Amino acid sequence: MRSENTPFRGGPLDGRTLPVLLGPTGHPPKWYEVPVPAHEGRPAAVYAYHREPAGYGKRLGLQQGWVYVYAPEGRERREIRWPWSKRRTPAPPNE
Repeated sequence: MRSENTPFRGGPLDGRTLPVLLGPTGHPPKWYEVPVPAHEGRPAAVYAYHREPAGYGKRLGLQQGWVYVYAPEGRERREIRWPWSKRRTPAPPNE
């Protein structure tokens, strides 16, 4: 499998460049999660990074690769939306 050296910004991996495996489309995954085991009384944690474009070229405006940016709130959870499903409406606040 191919890999690409991808830089990380923010969080505990700030400034590091790690080889990340590429998918079948040639892009790294949208989310990169780093599991950290429990150590010296600290609970286990998972650091989440999301993929963003690294920049664009001046001449043709083509994208120049990817960079992972730290997401302190963790990975966003999304629901699958089927065309035949009803939309959920939030419950009204209690007064």
